[in-house]
Order: sequence, then C-alpha cells, then structure tokens
Amino acid sequence: MKELASDSGGNAAGNGSTSLLPQVKLVTIGEEDTGQRIDNFLLRMLKGVPKSHVYRVLRSGEVRVNRGRVDQTYRLLEGDVVRVPPVRLPQRDEKIVPGAEFRILFEDEHLLVIDKPAGIAVHGGSGVSYGVIEQLRASRPQAKFLELVHRLDRETSGILMLAKKRSALTSLHEQMREGTTDKRYLVLVHGDWRNARQHVRLPLYKYTGPDGERRVRVQADGAPCHTVFSLLRKYGPFALLEAELKTGRTHQIRVHLASSGFPIPGDDKYGDFALNKMLQKANGPYGVLKRMFLHAHQITFAHPATSEQMTLNAPLPPECLRFLESLDDGRRAAQAGGPAGHTGKMNGKEAI
Repeated sequence: MKELASDSGGNAAGNGSTSLLPQVKLVTIGEEDTGQRIDNFLLRMLKGVPKSHVYRVLRSGEVRVNRGRVDQTYRLLEGDVVRVPPVRLPQRDEKIVPGAEFRILFEDEHLLVIDKPAGIAVHGGSGVSYGVIEQLRASRPQAKFLELVHRLDRETSGILMLAKKRSALTSLHEQMREGTTDKRYLVLVHGDWRNARQHVRLPLYKYTGPDGERRVRVQADGAPCHTVFSLLRKYGPFALLEAELKTGRTHQIRVHLASSGFPIPGDDKYGDFALNKMLQKANGPYGVLKRMFLHAHQITFAHPATSEQMTLNAPLPPECLRFLESLDDGRRAAQAGGPAGHTGKMNGKEAI
C-alpha cells in the first residue's frame, strides 16, 4: 500500500494552537492488499473510526477506486488507486495501545510466529481493550500488513502465527481448511487416564450464555469434531497428554476433555471449580497453579512462499514445568488423592 498524494483538506488555525484536519488520501494498492474487500481495507486503515461511519462514506460515494464509485463488496486489485476521504478520529476516551514484542519462534518477510503467554487475548473485543495483534501493530508501525492466521484462547499459551503478507495469510488458511497443517498441544488432565492413544469424536455446538459469554457444549447437531490424545506421563491423579487437532473448533480440546470426565486444571469455564480453587492455594496437597494447563507446543505447515515443510516448537512455560515438578515430588505423591467425585471414566459418548 503506497500513499501517492493528498488533496487539500484544510486546517483549523487558532492563536498558537493549530490542529491539522484529516486530508483526502490517495492510496495505491500493493500485493499485500490485493483481493481484500474495500470495507475491510478501510476498517483496518481507519482504526478508531466507527464501522457505521466507514459504511456511510462508502454508500455516499466519498470513497472512490480509480475515480469510480464502488460498493462494500468490491475486492481490491494491485495498482488500484483508492480515494480515502477526510474523517475525524474520536478524541475522547482514546485508549493508547502499548506496543509489545513477544518471544519470536520464527520470522521472515512472510511470517511472524510467536510464543504467546497465558492471560493475554489475541485481539481486542468482548471487554478486552487490546490483545497481541494490536500490541504488535503498535510496536511495528512500519509494518504494511500484519494479521492473525489463527487464534488461541486467552488462557492458552504457545504458538501463534501471524502473516506479514496477504498471500501468506491466504496460503495458510487454505492449508488449514484442507487439513494439511498439524497442531499439537500439551494438556494436563485430572482423572485416571488409561489409554495410550485415545480418539475423541464429539460434535460441538457454539452458543451464547445469559451473560453474553461465548460457550461450547457437546450436542448431536453440533459441528463434527475430532481430537486425538496421546498419554505422555501420569502424575498420580493427573496425566500429561499431547492433543492433536484433526478439526479446529472453538474450545475443542477443553470441551472434549471436560465432557469425557477429564477436566483441565485451571480451566475456569469448563473445568472443576473446586479443584481449581485448591490448586491456587499454597498450602494445598499439590503445587500452585494459577492458569489453565493448556499449551500449543508444536505446529507443522508448508511455508507459504517456498512450500518447505516446517515444524516449530514452543517449550512448556516455567509455571507449568514447576507444577509438574511439584506433582513429581515424592512428598506430594504420597498425599495425592484429589477431591472426590472424579472417576476419570470415559462416559460412553466417544468413539475409539
């Protein structure tokens, strides 16, 4: 995206106080924006401007492409010249997004892959002012294009991929649709897990709770979902598993495990709340765990530009390693038994 010129938008002058009003911008579309809808392009370019206002200027014809009017469904072509009209950005209650960098697992001109900490949302919304994508954009103002390839739950840590070119985003989305990427998670469960390898196929249905929160449940008419769990090691009443996603649905691992009788420690939405409360106490029978034990530790994909097969890994965070060490301690193992009411038996809903 290249700014060619600006028409005169005027400015408001005062005694020693000059405020430059927004000007008309003429923007030439480059490769990174080719194929994007004009409304999405404007929403990204005019950050902070209400969506209703963006669509209003589109309908009014103030936005032009190659000097002609277009509707909101127009897809941009390389070389298009877009006229972006003057808009006033809201000044009140403006929230400053602090720039931040995260541990980088891989980066080139096409991709940025980071190790996301737990407790940070991937994007703003639903009561969250900003997330990883907004912080990265703030710390990299020179970046022409930076978009999330996929998402992680706020309390899940690990591998998060971002595209630095639209062509890379398109390629990786196609790989995910075709099922040629391989995403693996490390997850701890509470219960007597017995199988070395377990296939769980439970349909999942998304709904909104009374509080407006997005939730998922097992339901016959839900979307088909498939997760493969491999047992890595048992720690008394806990088991460390590797989860392999065959489908990528919202909260898939969390709901597949909870519905099968194996809650994830620290899961405040689908987990065992009494267990979670116990794990937050320093004087409990186990170590302290103040987060959900779910970590995206490995991804395999074809590089969007070279088609080279790549496998990236992110080690377990220190707080998860410390909790496993506490479970491995002989003194704690002697006390292990956990709260009552968890049989750890599969409930018959799953297909092996």
